[in-house]
Amino acid sequence: MHIPILTTLTFLPLVGALLLALLIKDEKISRIFALWISLITFALSLFMLFKFDVSAEGFQMTEKFEWVDNSGIYYFLGVDGISLYLILLTTFLIPVCIISCWKSITTRVKEYMILFLILETLVIGVFLSLDMMLFYFFFEASLIPMYLIIGIWGGENRIYASYKFFLYTLLGSLFLLLAIIYLYLQADTTDITELYNFIPDLVDGRTQKILWFAFFASFAVKVPMWPFHTWLPDAHVQAPTAGSVILAGVLLKLGAYGFIRFSLPILPEASYDLRWFIYALSAIAVVYTSLVAIAQEDMKKMIAYSSIAHMGYVTAGIFSFNQQGIEGSLYQMLSHGIVSAALFLCVGVLYDRMHTKRIDKFGGVVSMMPRFALVFMIFTMASVGLPGTSGFVGEFLVLLGVFKDNMIVSAFIATGVVLGAAYMLLLYRKIVYGEITNPEVRMLTDINKYEKTVLYSIAILAIAYGIMPWLITDYSGPAIKQLLLSINQYYGI
Repeated sequence: MHIPILTTLTFLPLVGALLLALLIKDEKISRIFALWISLITFALSLFMLFKFDVSAEGFQMTEKFEWVDNSGIYYFLGVDGISLYLILLTTFLIPVCIISCWKSITTRVKEYMILFLILETLVIGVFLSLDMMLFYFFFEASLIPMYLIIGIWGGENRIYASYKFFLYTLLGSLFLLLAIIYLYLQADTTDITELYNFIPDLVDGRTQKILWFAFFASFAVKVPMWPFHTWLPDAHVQAPTAGSVILAGVLLKLGAYGFIRFSLPILPEASYDLRWFIYALSAIAVVYTSLVAIAQEDMKKMIAYSSIAHMGYVTAGIFSFNQQGIEGSLYQMLSHGIVSAALFLCVGVLYDRMHTKRIDKFGGVVSMMPRFALVFMIFTMASVGLPGTSGFVGEFLVLLGVFKDNMIVSAFIATGVVLGAAYMLLLYRKIVYGEITNPEVRMLTDINKYEKTVLYSIAILAIAYGIMPWLITDYSGPAIKQLLLSINQYYGI
């Protein structure tokens, strides 16, 4: 009997959300039920990892049937080395989010858990979709749960932040829909495996560039790239801790994934010719947002700007058109997913105790919270890119890949390493060390069992992926090599 692993993995959280909505009223049981559903989903993703054949080419465990009769639009799911660990990142962070808000969320708990389970289904659907219309459905629908999480459980300016987040990302995605419709009219299908082989031959260079910019409008806002980034700091500052975790850890990866999965293989000529444009925006993002981060007085805002800088590495590496650059981008996406999530969790730990995110309200925290200071240091070093942490591997591969294509761009992006060290070490010193000037700091208690569970788990991952990069590259390398070979087939690079 064939078990549809990918469909089960995708829709199990949604089924759990429906059961939670219909059958459970008690808040404590809601938390426990949502946690168990997320843990089973994570276990299923590990089973998918176990079933994945590193030596096989193309997409694996595929499930396909025509969505609308004789339309060329399919329900088509599949996984390869590019999407594999992004799915694992998603299924890992959802239970982390649920555990992290175990005590901090006290209103509408059931609805909060339902939204996170729905969001999990939608994000997994994005990473598994091999049909552009199916991808677009999941891609757009993922806005709704995040919009509600920020708008209902966020801070004082949550309505403004949620509307800004929703409108920015929705407007960009309208251009993506128009591009998908055009491709469908040309190819009579939205199956991306067919588009890979058909569109580069059919569409001339000028049309490719127009379609490329339509894709760019959607994916760049999601990343977000400079200058489309202004929604992100507001969203992070106003979102609850778990909302910031999933926003930084997973949702920012959707746009970068779109560039790899669609822009490069479907529009290879335009992607190669316009890589200078991505390089320019990425270099500006790394330098400019790093300088802005140094000036911040709000912890969340500083980490939000650091996310934009780190994603600048990702976009530059993707368009370097070589194995090291793209592999480094994917590695950086995964590293940033766990490290930025951990940094926002650390901010949440402090906020839950002192109800402020202002950096100047802290100082001397190590005296009262030594365990917290230790894990916070690990995540700070990983964010900086210290050798032996996951952040180093991604940044090094990206810089190597970009250097092979353009030495000047690589030099500009490399300044982000220095600037990143400046703002992160400054943040750590101001919060953890120094004299205790605020009496409230003396009342702080160290991390509790829930916080230890999530922070220690992420710290282990950040170090493990720093010293054993083959855990990821053995899976992603063959898929990236095949992607580059398919691009070379149509455009000698």
